[in-house]
Amino acid sequence: MPLGPEYDKMIDSKFADMKNTGGRWGGAITAAQLLQRFVNKTPWAHLDIAGVASQDGEHKDLAPSWATGWGVRVLNRLIADHYEK
Repeated sequence: MPLGPEYDKMIDSKFADMKNTGGRWGGAITAAQLLQRFVNKTPWAHLDIAGVASQDGEHKDLAPSWATGWGVRVLNRLIADHYEK
C-alpha cells in the first residue's frame, strides 16, 4: 500500500490528535497511516480483513460466533515457526 503525507493528512483532526478514518476513499491506506504513527521503527503490517471478518454460519466448527478470525491462525503459525524458539 502506498503510505505518504497525502494520505496521512486525511487522518488529521481539528478536534483531536487524529481521527481513525480518512473518509470514503483510501480506507485501508488511511488505516495503515494511523498505525504507522504508533509503530516507530518496529516492523509491522496492516491486514485489511474487514471483508472476511464474518461468515454465514457454514463453518461453525471453526467460527461458532460468526466472527471468522481470518488470518489469525496463519499469523500465529508464522510467528511460532520463524520468531519463537
